[in-house]
Amino acid sequence: MPRLICYIALLLSLVFAGPKGNAQEADELAKQLSNPVASLISVPFQLNWDDGFGPGGNGQRSVLNVQPVIPFSLGENWNLISRTIVPLSYAEDVVPGTLRSGVGNVLQSLFLSPKEPTANGWIWGVGPAIQFPTSSSDQFGEDQWALGPTGVALRQTGPWTYGALANHLWDVSGDTTIDNTFLQPFLSYTTANAVSFTVNSESSYNWDAEQWSVPVNFLIGKVFSIGQQPIQVTGG
Repeated sequence: MPRLICYIALLLSLVFAGPKGNAQEADELAKQLSNPVASLISVPFQLNWDDGFGPGGNGQRSVLNVQPVIPFSLGENWNLISRTIVPLSYAEDVVPGTLRSGVGNVLQSLFLSPKEPTANGWIWGVGPAIQFPTSSSDQFGEDQWALGPTGVALRQTGPWTYGALANHLWDVSGDTTIDNTFLQPFLSYTTANAVSFTVNSESSYNWDAEQWSVPVNFLIGKVFSIGQQPIQVTGG
């Protein structure tokens, strides 16, 4: 039977604008932050809070994902975009009567991406995704390596950004079977005053269990500066 899990997300992104520096317009920064393979150094902190876990539906879980994004220039035409996700987790009564905190498995993705969009305006990137067995508890992830492909494709037209990011992981060590697909379609609208309205789905499919998980997220974000530091705050 399907059940409802209450989900709240808060995203704080520190932006390091590179050559254009603080002269970049806030709305342009907001659009670039909607692009997973933008040539822009940023450090998002994504806090997710979930309620309704466990056999009795009384469990709570919060995960702070630290997600540095760093581009590397490979000559005149290509970038290599490094995207890392380090999950810091806290769980109470997910397993009844327990309270745990620790680190989940780190996911490292690398995207080889052209510096300029294609002739019809598409931006894309492909590369490997690697799961490192850094989990401090079985409750926060399998203690094993996993590897697979990842890719992203999107277009930015006026205030609109739309596309999808995906990866697939297979286990390469350990006793647990990992055969999981992650799919994140997204649609974002950015206003002239740097407010972004986003809808996406962080969907996953477990091929071994033949089971989908399809949460739908509605997010509103705003870019502003504290001193010389551009920041985007998003909630949903």
